Amino acid sequence: MQVNGCELYVQDTGRGVPIVFSHGLLWSARMYSAQVSALADRYRCIAYDHRGQGRSESPRGDILGGHGISMEQVYLDAVSLLEALKLGPCHFVGLSMGGFVGQRIAARRPDLLRSLILLETAADPEPQSNIAKYKALNAVARFGGLRFVAGQVMPIMFGNSFLEDPKRKKQRDQVSQQLKHNHRSIYKAVNGVIHREDFEPELRKIEVPTLIVHGAEDRAIVRERAERLHAGIQGSEFVLLPRGGHSSTIEEPALVNAELERFLAAH
Repeated sequence: MQVNGCELYVQDTGRGVPIVFSHGLLWSARMYSAQVSALADRYRCIAYDHRGQGRSESPRGDILGGHGISMEQVYLDAVSLLEALKLGPCHFVGLSMGGFVGQRIAARRPDLLRSLILLETAADPEPQSNIAKYKALNAVARFGGLRFVAGQVMPIMFGNSFLEDPKRKKQRDQVSQQLKHNHRSIYKAVNGVIHREDFEPELRKIEVPTLIVHGAEDRAIVRERAERLHAGIQGSEFVLLPRGGHSSTIEEPALVNAELERFLAAH
């Protein structure tokens, strides 16, 4: 679909009340495959790739030019997508970066949402302790590609239960290949996440039913930050998964799906 002058990949599956899935940085709609498979017999599941990621178009211009894709632009894309497909009010599921998008919609366009589900995300700006490391990794991705740093990114994205299970080696190899196949222009999306603004002051505006799910092994966004998000959204529910890192929809689909189905049924 053409959305705000950019071609976005959109997957539309099933029938019923719509659920929109917004993915995390460096991934795509594929990270919700297990959730769409579990829910598409009862819900209309729309999963899309953010601009500059997955199968969506990257911003035009020289790969060495431009600073990044701002979170505000990604938020506006989501609003335009929901409006174009007449999806509101919908359930919105956002993981990490997708959660940054969901928070903005809930606070600014509550008419578009029926409920909000936030996975492995926070509202604060990127901690200073992370920025230097992420900038260094992003510089390598920009000039050489993520294949050179995939080994360093995997422990950020996944918890030990997933990384150390010998039975899941094939799956680890598959997601590692997905990381490596990101185009070098992914650095623009990474810059947008690194330099995002603090959203905590706007959390008080969120009134839609909200579920916050956090994996106990998430290293990219620690539990304290997820709990602060929970405290900032009045009436929100917080669930701590016993396992799962920053990509819990891939790592622990059964645990995530159980929480989604319970919350969706209630709203």
